[in-house]
Amino acid sequence: MNKKVIVAIDLRNLQKAIRLVNKLKKEVFAFKIGHEFFYNFGIEGYKKIYKICPKIFLDLKLHDIPNTVEKGIKAISKLNPIFTTIHISGGDQMQINSRIAKNKKTKVLGVTVLTSLNNKQTSKYYNEKNLNILVKKFAKYAKQNNLNGLVCSPLEIEIVRKEVGKKMILVVPGIRPENTLPNKNDDQKRILTPKKAIELGADYLVLGRPIIESSNPLQTLKKINQSIQ
Repeated sequence: MNKKVIVAIDLRNLQKAIRLVNKLKKEVFAFKIGHEFFYNFGIEGYKKIYKICPKIFLDLKLHDIPNTVEKGIKAISKLNPIFTTIHISGGDQMQINSRIAKNKKTKVLGVTVLTSLNNKQTSKYYNEKNLNILVKKFAKYAKQNNLNGLVCSPLEIEIVRKEVGKKMILVVPGIRPENTLPNKNDDQKRILTPKKAIELGADYLVLGRPIIESSNPLQTLKKINQSIQ
């Protein structure tokens, strides 16, 4: 069975994260390490997770001048994650430098528009009232600059797939199981169920809170895996 779920382990307790990774490692495609984990536990914490499961998505969303991001990607590549991320809005040269700087194992994914944003926010900060148009533009630029893949919300999967074709990897956050409704503290605005996201063309799904905050993370993950087969 091909695994498609990437579990985000952004936890403040390293031992809890290690226990979770040991428990879930046979049921995931990879584990995602983001800002909270990496800034709390650093490279040593990363290595402890890597030792248990070497398939790591190091999601640091780099966004800076091209030379700085290039050096950042070179440093990240030494850790051998399977995926890492940059913001497409950083421009063409930043994307090109990132692609050149990475090693063979690490794939650079371009972040289109964060799943916490909506049309009102993209109009204010990107001067684009239609979020779908903005995502399509960013996907087009990432393809032109030969990035390995994209990160987009589940609501834009069809738009992105049509724009970039089947070769680019599509990693999709904002996934919520059918029995999980977003609460008032959920900052993900554009969400979808695992099954629907895969049907629309997602390659991999990122889930964090619905799994790690459940009473039985392993059982929850298994149910998600079953729903997308």
